[in-house]
Amino acid sequence: MTLSFAHILRRPLVTERSTQLKEMNKFVFEVAPNATKGQIREVVEAAFHVDVTGVNTMRVPGKLRRRGQRTGYQSEWKKAIVTLKKGQDIKYAEPQG
Repeated sequence: MTLSFAHILRRPLVTERSTQLKEMNKFVFEVAPNATKGQIREVVEAAFHVDVTGVNTMRVPGKLRRRGQRTGYQSEWKKAIVTLKKGQDIKYAEPQG
């Protein structure tokens, strides 16, 4: 089963830590929970025309959230840290702040 670019890569994660990882040619994305490392590598290479040297993935557990007396959980999601070949870069719009 092949998933399209839009199904595998959900959004880039722009946090303080991910900004620091950019200096080491590592970029962080939220990805589909059932996406494999190979699929993530193929999609990033095709979408951004770069050479991927490594993909690390991790599952982020859902957090307990409360609103008054009601409680619930956020959904768990999957994060991928993609390492690129030295000298390459991924350009995407970052929020100004």
